[in-house]
Amino acid sequence: MGQKLIAIVAEGNRTRAYVAPSEHHEQIALAAKPEWEPETNLPNDPRNFWTIDYGLTTFGDLFTDRQLVALNTFSDLVHEARSQIEADALAGNLSDDCSPLRDGGTGAKAYAEAVAIYSAFAITKMADRGSSICTWDSSRSSLRNTFGRQAIPMTWDFAEGNPFSGSTGSWEPCVEWTWKAIVNLVPGSIGIEKQHDAQTVEYPKNVVISTDPPYYDNIGYADLSDFFFCWMKPVVRPVYPEIFEILATPKSEELVATPYRHGGKNSAEKFFMSGMGKAVANMALQSSELYPSTIYYAFKQSEIAQEGISSTGWATFLQAVVEAGYAVVGTWPLRTEMANRMVASGTNALANSVVLVCRKLELTAETITRAEFIRTLKRELPPAIAELQAANVSPADMPQSAIGPGMGVFSRYRAVLEADDSPMTVKTALQLINAELDEFLNDLHGEFDADTRFAATWFEQHGTDKGDYGAADNLARARGISVESVKHAGIVDSSAGKVRILKRAELDAEWDPASDDHLTIWECCQHLIRVLENDGEYAAAVLLKKLGPDRAEMVKDLAYYLYDICSNKRQDAKEATSYNGLIAVWTELTRQAATVRLDDLNRQSTLDI
Repeated sequence: MGQKLIAIVAEGNRTRAYVAPSEHHEQIALAAKPEWEPETNLPNDPRNFWTIDYGLTTFGDLFTDRQLVALNTFSDLVHEARSQIEADALAGNLSDDCSPLRDGGTGAKAYAEAVAIYSAFAITKMADRGSSICTWDSSRSSLRNTFGRQAIPMTWDFAEGNPFSGSTGSWEPCVEWTWKAIVNLVPGSIGIEKQHDAQTVEYPKNVVISTDPPYYDNIGYADLSDFFFCWMKPVVRPVYPEIFEILATPKSEELVATPYRHGGKNSAEKFFMSGMGKAVANMALQSSELYPSTIYYAFKQSEIAQEGISSTGWATFLQAVVEAGYAVVGTWPLRTEMANRMVASGTNALANSVVLVCRKLELTAETITRAEFIRTLKRELPPAIAELQAANVSPADMPQSAIGPGMGVFSRYRAVLEADDSPMTVKTALQLINAELDEFLNDLHGEFDADTRFAATWFEQHGTDKGDYGAADNLARARGISVESVKHAGIVDSSAGKVRILKRAELDAEWDPASDDHLTIWECCQHLIRVLENDGEYAAAVLLKKLGPDRAEMVKDLAYYLYDICSNKRQDAKEATSYNGLIAVWTELTRQAATVRLDDLNRQSTLDI
């Protein structure tokens, strides 16, 4: 696989200058010859490693010769720096304790080794921004990093950064990101780290367990970590020789359902279930009864879109947790990713991680039937979902959050028996929980005014497209109103025998709820979103104040209901985003609305007139 220099990007006055290269430039670019490169083979995993078919088969192949020379040079210099730092620390009267860092040393030697490790972090960050997988982000005129996602793709054109430029990917910002992380890491006490198999580890007494385990087959952690391991090894091996004496990271016992490693999908799933069951059972056995355990799970957007909350990975993981002896007493969504993570435009990003709150299953737990489980679910889940709504959990996160109280019902019992006396699976329980959530959201529909109920049903059937007047008339009459009533409310357009919902862009920009003689919750919701998206949060907060607390709560209910229609029935991601976005900022809107004085606004309106 060859390479050709096609452009040079230079720094201009607050801009970038793009220069056509000469033959001399290209000769310089290709002149570097590294003395060493990583020879670890890339795994034969076509899902996550795409370069092998094109001849890039080792981790060293992912770098240009010039990148390899730079990374080798920085790695070599860390050893020189470590010796110099130790000498300077001794001269500065730091303890002459000769114990190394791995033995708990606190003197000059351990200090120098700690700085060397931080320097290794900076080098691996350089590697992430300094491979031939890095592409050019034209929107930001900057380098993209290798790991835009947890995989190594194939790239046909790439950008090579200058390690001395001070720009993205160079040594200076890599060091800056590292020291900023260290400065802001303020642990409450001294801690230790142990490397141990989770299936057999012995926990301290009354331990509080919080773990972020592997997520089925989502990420090939060990395979991907070799990208960084091969650069950490030459730098950190003198400090932690027992960790870096191996050629590559261990793979065979990794708890991931990797089909290529285990001879197929079924074998991989059995391996994962068995190992995860043992690891979580070990946790449950040694968990303290004083404290809950927390276990994190990350969703893939595609997994949820295709299978919903009863997806294979999620159900498999929960099954392992329940069978291990835990009762799941809560599930909460957490924002664990940066806002600029790779997500498709126009989609509703989930909160990315869900934390399961677990306690040991009571020894006196009973066995119940499917019918008893459903009755209990119908009794306990609706008020729990109402509490989640009151906490302004976004519509996109609601299905995952509702799992908590639902699984709290399911997992408090020793078993839930089906009609044939077989135990109910977690996957089936999740489907029943999801059905109850849908029923709850549908019940909200009956609380709205007649015009809003007409609009919601018409929107579910037609979106903003036209439909026959006759069908609209029948729908309106069933709600005790007429199409003309809905038209008078400013919700629909009716002409030439057709009816359609007005789009938000068509609504009156000067609309004021105080002067509307035919006010509906539908209008309030659509105008609130229009103002939020066009004029910002404060303007939306002012409108929310004008609506009053009772209408505001109804608007929030309608946003949940319409999000469910858009995401599950109409598959309208763009429209769903608007409803999700409104709930996402609801807490802030209500906070700002509480500071708004309507008499001041009314006085200002009079002056404007």
